[in-house]
Amino acid sequence: MCYGHRRSESPDSFNHSRSRRTANENALVVEDLRGRLAETEARLARARAREAELSRRLEEMRRFVSVMEILENYLKRRFREQQEHLARLFSGLPQK
Repeated sequence: MCYGHRRSESPDSFNHSRSRRTANENALVVEDLRGRLAETEARLARARAREAELSRRLEEMRRFVSVMEILENYLKRRFREQQEHLARLFSGLPQK
């Protein structure tokens, strides 16, 4: 110990302090990762809920289109039947 300097810490004490600091840093990193994981899981849950809602709406729209196609075919058929009926009526009338 020259010039009045004191040795402040032994190598074991330094390593212990360093490992304590590393453990604290690790705990903070783990806590940060847990928070990020929770946020990611929450976003995933929202995305799945949104997907389920969109799937439900898509199925509803498909049913609607199917009903509209059935209705369109029915109306076309009825229109054709009415045209044929009128054509038969007018073909039976004497022409002037």
